[in-house]
Amino acid sequence: MPRHPAGRAFRFLLAFAGLFALVAFAVTLLPGRPAGSFLSVGGVHVALVPLRGEITRSDDFVEALDELREDASVGAVVVRIESPGGAVAPSQEMYEAIGRLREEKPVIASLGSVAASGGYYVASASDVVVANPGTLTGSIGVILQLTNLEGLMSKVGVEAEIVTAGAQKAMGSPFRPLSDAERAIFQEMADQVHTQFIDAVARGRGLSAEAMRRVSTGRIFTGEQARALGLVDELGGLHDAVGIAARRAGIEGEPVVEEISPRRTPWWLRTLLSEEAGAHAGGSALGRFADALATLAGASGEEPAPLLLWRLPVVTEGIRW
Repeated sequence: MPRHPAGRAFRFLLAFAGLFALVAFAVTLLPGRPAGSFLSVGGVHVALVPLRGEITRSDDFVEALDELREDASVGAVVVRIESPGGAVAPSQEMYEAIGRLREEKPVIASLGSVAASGGYYVASASDVVVANPGTLTGSIGVILQLTNLEGLMSKVGVEAEIVTAGAQKAMGSPFRPLSDAERAIFQEMADQVHTQFIDAVARGRGLSAEAMRRVSTGRIFTGEQARALGLVDELGGLHDAVGIAARRAGIEGEPVVEEISPRRTPWWLRTLLSEEAGAHAGGSALGRFADALATLAGASGEEPAPLLLWRLPVVTEGIRW
């Protein structure tokens, strides 16, 4: 029977962690495209880029599109969107990335079950928008959700003490109601972002701002309704979108389609490799890791700021039969 089983177990775990970190670091140094396979497709082909789920970040999507813009083997790109929308800034960055790509090669947006709000915002930057007749899309509006816990806290005997410097520093705090002045500030922000949404879609779709405002009440449309309103160009599925992309790229016959998987670098590896984290922790990998844990644990002590969202208030998978 071993005399020091705990020591052996510790050494084994340490060796395993070291090997795992070495392999993970080596993977990040591998050159190559953001494709889903290591083998590149021969000849000019159509690249398929998915955009799925709520939009919370844009870096991987933007990086993938910027690489495709420089790839001579890609004749056209289809962006397949299955998203109820999400945060404003990442949606705007995705919109701009499609605009840059569109300057070099055709970009077709294919809308799945739901491509609404921020999801539609991204799609509107494409050359052609294709939707199924039953796709849920539109929802051109802005939502800002705040929670007031004051009544609940009074029932359980909890009282919040807030000390601030700056008249509006605690604006949106869940521990007290909004004042009229604060509500007006939030409303002004929402109206401004709504105008940005309307102007961007009008620019991408080639419509007037007046025409866009008539359909920008925040309501959703079916794909068939959206086409009648000029928000969608063609009715059809992914196969139809690929066919349009191939024709615009001058590809004859059945096009070869390569699905692109935008890189999803693990959060801990992004933290360890980031220059900002290195500077903050004095370049120590251990210090960076500790900072990451502190961030996850909410060690900053600040309340999260309310977010303006281009998103459906209830995430749905679409109309079901």
